[in-house]
Amino acid sequence: MQKELADLKKKTESPDLWKNPQEAQQLLREEKKITTLLEEFLKMEAQLNTIEDFFELFDESGDEEIEKELIEMISDAEKSVEAMKIKLILNDRMDPKNAILTISPGAGGTEAQDWAQMLMRMYIRWAEKHGYNTKILDLQLGEEAGIKNVTLLISGEYAYGYLKGESGVHRLVRISPFDANKRRHTSFAAVSVTPEIEDDIEIDVKETDLRIDTFRASGAGGQHVNRTDSAVRIVHIPTGIVVQCQNERSQHQNKAIALKILKSKLYQLEMKKREEKLQEIRGEKKEIAWGSQIRSYILQPYQMVKDHRTGVEIGNVNTVLDGEIDKFIKAYLTSHNQKGKGEKNGKNYSF
Repeated sequence: MQKELADLKKKTESPDLWKNPQEAQQLLREEKKITTLLEEFLKMEAQLNTIEDFFELFDESGDEEIEKELIEMISDAEKSVEAMKIKLILNDRMDPKNAILTISPGAGGTEAQDWAQMLMRMYIRWAEKHGYNTKILDLQLGEEAGIKNVTLLISGEYAYGYLKGESGVHRLVRISPFDANKRRHTSFAAVSVTPEIEDDIEIDVKETDLRIDTFRASGAGGQHVNRTDSAVRIVHIPTGIVVQCQNERSQHQNKAIALKILKSKLYQLEMKKREEKLQEIRGEKKEIAWGSQIRSYILQPYQMVKDHRTGVEIGNVNTVLDGEIDKFIKAYLTSHNQKGKGEKNGKNYSF
């Protein structure tokens, strides 16, 4: 890392750096990433050296106070090592990007729409806890309760890297608040996470492949939004992908954001095709991403959230629905990395 950082500094200190602004920004991002990793590694190394010194002191003295302090230091070091492992795993080209997260309820009307809204709140709360910014790009409310669809932009370093494993079907089992007979219901909602594609990634989208419709926005947004045909829906004819945006004030802004969402989905589709081809070559069983049940949230007859891919279980459902999903995220990233999946870019630093 030190050698790579030295090479990057030579490039970023060059007087010709800003002749190509896109390349300059990419170099500065890479320099910042490696600098942060290196600082954290050196800090962790210092922690471990201090622990060795304290081991020697305790071995000589047997002092209980030193023992207590040593146990606390080891606990802190373990947390540092685990955090570093996750950061080293997030080395795919798209991991540092912002995340575009879409939630769609399954069949079941109001019950499923309410579940979709619960998931939306969970991810917004998770983003808040990590200091990420969240923006609603498109929101369609249900007639009675819940949502028919929502697209969120979660902005912050490595937002996509952390959230990419959330794509799939999420299942809820509970006593329905919409059932007068208080029966138990099972609801499903699909989550899709794609990286926000910036100008440094080229995705070829032909105008002839697009059908663009405008319509009057149905959600909140003030008089201007609701009185003009500012909302935009784009259909990518070759793939059938449909995206829309209605939360900006102008048709031009909504179209620009809808195109960005489309490019993200097209990139993800291409990556999925490549992965399936690699799995075919390796002779691996194909993993179904869309339509697969990745996690169950059970409120009745007992309380449990279980991730079916990693086997991780958490008994406190309320804390999970309040955004405490890091345990699931870390377990997925660790297990996914061990399978060697993903398109790597740059160095794969490891212990």
